[in-house]
This record gives sequence, C-alpha cells and structure tokens, in this order.
Amino acid sequence: MKRASSYMVAAACLLLAAPGFLTQAQSAPAASSAVSASLDYQFFKTRVEPVFLTKRAGHTRCVVCHTANNAPLHLVPLSPGSTSWNEQQSRQNFTLIQRVAIPGSMDSPLVKHPLAEEAGGDPHHGGGQQFASQQDPAWQAFKAFVMGEKAK
Repeated sequence: MKRASSYMVAAACLLLAAPGFLTQAQSAPAASSAVSASLDYQFFKTRVEPVFLTKRAGHTRCVVCHTANNAPLHLVPLSPGSTSWNEQQSRQNFTLIQRVAIPGSMDSPLVKHPLAEEAGGDPHHGGGQQFASQQDPAWQAFKAFVMGEKAK
C-alpha cells in the first residue's frame, strides 16, 4: 500500500508539472518569432502605404474602399485635396494595419486576402484579387513588411 501511494504521488507531481512545461515549450518559439519578425514603421510608410494609393488595371485603388468600409483593414481617409497621408495619418494607418499584418506569418490577411486564389490567396476579396501572382512587386512589399523587412 505504501509503495502504491508513493507511485501515485510521483505520478501526480509529474502531471501537475507537465502543463507548465508544455506552456513554456509552446510559448518559446512564438516569443522568438515575434522578436525576429516585427513590423517596421518606415518600411510601412515608404513601401506599403504607396500600394494602397496605386491604381492597378481593372481595380480601384485600395484607399477608396478601405477608408469607407468596415473591413478588418481600415485606413484613415486622405485629407481633402491630398494624394498621400500626412505623418499623423500614416502613424494611425500603421496602428490599424496591425489588425491584418501578423509579424512573421504568411497566413497574415494582408498577404493572403488580396492575392489571387490560384497564387495562394483567399477565395474572396470584395475589391477583387488585386495581385495575380506572388511575383507582383506590390504583393512582394506586403510580404516583406509582414516578414519583418526593415526600411533601408
């Protein structure tokens, strides 16, 4: 009887210790990828924001819909008469983009949603599939941003 209860105590200790161990093991890679891939404001401002303002054949500019809709990607409206955002608006856009730009993740909605389904994107984007291929330079800017590239 004494021997059985010792085994039960040992087993209980192992079971109690296991969840803490698993939690630490699972959170360690996430922490290291978050550190290795972070979103760079200057890269966003110089390489990503211009994509939202660019007219592509067969599509409207991203800024037209994404300043007026309730989609997860919402952008600050341009000031009347402006063709780009001012510093304060760019900072606001950078905060807003973090809803759809998951650092280090190719499953980030910013990367997948506007990409053609045949190229690995989502099946539906209300503004059409803006990028037919992963070779599109504008899509490459989104990917580089999400993967943590820094402005040069």
